[in-house]
Amino acid sequence: MSSSIQSRKEELLAKKARLAELKRQRELRQEQFSAGRQSIGVGAESSPRRTAEDRRSEIDSIVSSLIDRRRETTSSPSRSRSRPTSFSTPQNGEHHPRPSMVSISTQTATTETESEESTREEVSVSAPAVQKPKPEYITYSKGVQTEPVADAGVGTGDDFDQETASRGRRRSSRKQKEVEDDIRASLRKEIEDELRSTQTGTATSSTTAAPKQRFPLRHLSNNELSAVTSSHDFQSFVERSSKVIERALDEEYDLLADYTRAAALETDQDYASRTSQSLRETLQLYSANHSRRRMVTDLHFSPHFPELLLTSYTKNPSAPNEPNGLVLLWNTHAPSRPEYVFNASSDVLTARFSPFHPNLIIAGCYSGQVCIWDTRSSHRNGQPERRTPPSGPGSHLGHSHPIFSLSIVGTPNAHNILTADTDGIVCSWSPDMLTQAQEYLYLSAPASSGSKTDDLAPKSMSFPTSDPTFFLVGSEEGTLYPCHRYDRAGAKAGVDARIAYKGHTAPIMSTQYHPGRGPVDLGDLVLSSSSDWTVKLWHTKPAAAPGATSSNTKSNISTTDPSTGAEFVKPILDIPLEDLVYDAKWSPNKPSVFAAVTGAGDLEVYDLLSDIEVPVARASPSKTKLANSASILPFKGLNKLAWEERQGRHIAVGGLDGVVSIFEVGRGLYCGPGEADVREWQRMKGVATRLEAGGV
Repeated sequence: MSSSIQSRKEELLAKKARLAELKRQRELRQEQFSAGRQSIGVGAESSPRRTAEDRRSEIDSIVSSLIDRRRETTSSPSRSRSRPTSFSTPQNGEHHPRPSMVSISTQTATTETESEESTREEVSVSAPAVQKPKPEYITYSKGVQTEPVADAGVGTGDDFDQETASRGRRRSSRKQKEVEDDIRASLRKEIEDELRSTQTGTATSSTTAAPKQRFPLRHLSNNELSAVTSSHDFQSFVERSSKVIERALDEEYDLLADYTRAAALETDQDYASRTSQSLRETLQLYSANHSRRRMVTDLHFSPHFPELLLTSYTKNPSAPNEPNGLVLLWNTHAPSRPEYVFNASSDVLTARFSPFHPNLIIAGCYSGQVCIWDTRSSHRNGQPERRTPPSGPGSHLGHSHPIFSLSIVGTPNAHNILTADTDGIVCSWSPDMLTQAQEYLYLSAPASSGSKTDDLAPKSMSFPTSDPTFFLVGSEEGTLYPCHRYDRAGAKAGVDARIAYKGHTAPIMSTQYHPGRGPVDLGDLVLSSSSDWTVKLWHTKPAAAPGATSSNTKSNISTTDPSTGAEFVKPILDIPLEDLVYDAKWSPNKPSVFAAVTGAGDLEVYDLLSDIEVPVARASPSKTKLANSASILPFKGLNKLAWEERQGRHIAVGGLDGVVSIFEVGRGLYCGPGEADVREWQRMKGVATRLEAGGV
């Protein structure tokens, strides 16, 4: 039992030794092969005059020698009649140990062909400096792996030769020949490629040239090119990418700013103090393809994205094939073209961003339709996502007259769209359903107003920030009427006949309640503009008690009709201007600042804490040659204005020539939400109280 275990261990040790020997032989072959390739390259460079037949015969001889040497190393240690010293018969009964190190000549056959010897001699002579010393290694016979160690030295030389020959014949099968042929072909091809690259001096090979031949440049024909460029995907990609690039190029940043100079800060502060109440035109928005020969009807900055500006236009009388109504969305960082273009079947008279949905745009048209566009719906080619159905006179489905006023009131979860047309109809719509109005209210002039007819044609409509059920309408006759959406104590739904605000002598073009975003409540102040060349400031009464008057109110501010008991309220401030006043708007955060635009083309900014009659800043849009040549009317009046709602730093104005100009106001005329000093709100409250009391 112990002898079998011992023999098993010896057999395992012999196998490990054989594996090590095979590894050394493989390394030796790799060294010989690399030395032969280097010698071939050197020889090719040193003797360029050799013919192709000589080089081919040389390659064949080298490949044959490498294949034969590989066959010899994988077969028996020796194919000659001589037996290795490790298997010699012991003399005098003594076992001679196997030699530890032998020369490499013991593995090669003694009857090598003359071609192989000449090839090795040529390789060694052509590259003597590349050859490395051949390491010595241990050789073992096949019997060490297959027979026990005790029987390794037993047997005659004839038996060993027969066994070796039979094993050689078994290895010379057809499969091994095919493998050898493949190896010979691959080696020949590799050597030829190396010789060719060495002679030409280039490092390119067939593998690098293959991709160029496999993927050649293709020139599109005119039809193919037009088909690609006219596809919707290609146009969308180009438009979107070009807009992104324009926005990036428009960013202004001072690359040469010196942060070590303290004098620069002082200079900037001095300049800011001098220009704290100023107006500076920054850019103009005009599109020859869209806004040519159209008049601007409304402007509105987005409450969600301060750089987006909405502009609405009338129809182009010289282009009957173009859409009548137009709404453009401009990006102030890319003013060369509009971001979105929306169409309508009728002139768009008013348009607003939804304060609760950043993607919705709501507009009122001359035909009485209410349209809603969605910036996410690019597949509609600018058509409205939803619109109200056309309705005839007297129909409760909607409007049949032009809509000049539109407001969105409520909360994010429950809000409505309120519209008023020139026939005195006020409708309430749900943004999700425009097939029928949810509320329908008819406004008529009260008998106490002194109007010759009962018709009331609203030109403007304004809601206070604290009460979505109460609003003011400005009529064509110049009177402001308070209205209720629902019945309440002492008043029914519709126009409140108990009170009226009289002061204008011409149609009222715009009205706006004070934003009232501060520590002091100024939400009862109303600003109105009219075509009677004036801007007026009103102090309105609470909706619940319209007849109540404050203790400091004098008779010249409020009067009462003895026959009807109706109260007529006069404005607390009357500011005359030099032309028709088409629009007036409060600053979103400064309590005492507002702006107005006139038919003469002027933008005027007032600060009631500085002066109650004279504007602190005035400017006019610069002349544009393209817009002037494309305008409809010879004069350049301004129709609308809009403050940027985030800080109030910019004012947009538009007029009859279709050009929209952006002005930047000075640092003293704008501020962020909550940045205004509490004393400014208190002083503005004091100014309103003194004006209402009749003081200056």
